[in-house]
Amino acid sequence: MTSTQELLKQAADIASSNPKRAEELYKQILDSTASTSNGSAVNADKEQSLRDQESALIKLAELYRDQKDGSGLAQVITLSRSFMSSTAKAKTAKLIRTLLNYFNSIPNSRQTQIDVLTDNIEWSKREKRIFLKHSLEIRLVSLQLEALQYKLALTRIDALLTELKRLDDKMILTEVHLLESRVYRGIGNLSKSKAALTSARTAANSIYCPPHLQAALDLQSGVLHAEDKDYTTAYSYFYETFENMSSQDDPAALNALKYMLLCKVMLNMPEDVTSLLSIKLAVKYAQLREIESMRTIALAHQNRNLADFEKALRDYKHELSSDPTIRSHLAALYDTLLQQNLLRIVEPYSVVEIDYVAKQVGQGRQDVEAKLSQMILDKVFHGVLDQGRGCLIVFDELEADNTYGAAIGTLEQVSKVVDSLYAKTVKIA
Repeated sequence: MTSTQELLKQAADIASSNPKRAEELYKQILDSTASTSNGSAVNADKEQSLRDQESALIKLAELYRDQKDGSGLAQVITLSRSFMSSTAKAKTAKLIRTLLNYFNSIPNSRQTQIDVLTDNIEWSKREKRIFLKHSLEIRLVSLQLEALQYKLALTRIDALLTELKRLDDKMILTEVHLLESRVYRGIGNLSKSKAALTSARTAANSIYCPPHLQAALDLQSGVLHAEDKDYTTAYSYFYETFENMSSQDDPAALNALKYMLLCKVMLNMPEDVTSLLSIKLAVKYAQLREIESMRTIALAHQNRNLADFEKALRDYKHELSSDPTIRSHLAALYDTLLQQNLLRIVEPYSVVEIDYVAKQVGQGRQDVEAKLSQMILDKVFHGVLDQGRGCLIVFDELEADNTYGAAIGTLEQVSKVVDSLYAKTVKIA
């Protein structure tokens, strides 16, 4: 065993007990192997040196990951450039992907990742590593989308699409169009989002589309159909996604299942939620907090209970508010539920105090007044707000008076009779 391998073993043994010393040993290995790989060593020694350097880089990155040290991990990625310059491009791409994936375990490291990616994209451009540059740019756009930096993401996507259409790389083109669709959906431009998704599907149809990418396309299709209130079609897309991701044990399958439950609730079929969670693929997720939150929402909706609905939104705030798709649809559902509760309360009265209505639904007077005003304008019911007395005056729905229409109909028939009689007199004459 060489001294470098001995150092690697020693560093691995003390990594948990003395991480500072392990860090020093890994850096020592990197310094020594870098000089060997750049020197005039024979091929066998050079290859062994590169393997040791790769091991040290990965182990040092794992050490920083376990310590939740984002800046340290960023330094390792910068250090890896000397190694990447001496090895095959395919191996380079794999190594940098591995190192970047370690950021996923480090909380609040998004901005560090964006900085690291921007720096490495410039390096890839200088080194003319085009495919590595494209994969890094796709990752950067994903992060910018998460950070709601839509303008920056679109600028990067436009530049990427121009290059990719020239190269005719359908796989990456599909991924970029899918990201474009998600960005446009984020800024609320649904027509462009649908156009980008259509482009992604067109590119995907001409190649073998990997299961994870097909699942991502189906998921985005479901989201866009849900935005159009076509929850039946959205549900079928989410089900396809859920089946696909579950078969691969993809953690994202949980999101697809949540969207399926959301569609059932939005279709006024909350009673189907329990039966849906009893199917074989969904059983393992049934007890998770994310699914429990959707079950609670479904129960509140089934009982038309606004207080339970609000309690669920408070108790499961993180699970229900972190996802923009679920948040927007639940806001619409809450509005519908509030409207139904208000209608049930005011229905028996011709005049009712606004304070009483607000107390019954458990809302502030101002919010209730604004909602009642909106319902009157939308002609949900007939009435007027008397703000001087603080009352809502409800009118009976006016029955349509058909007298005028009937009179017009009678005159039309009389006109036909007169015309007919006139025609007969002309013939006789």
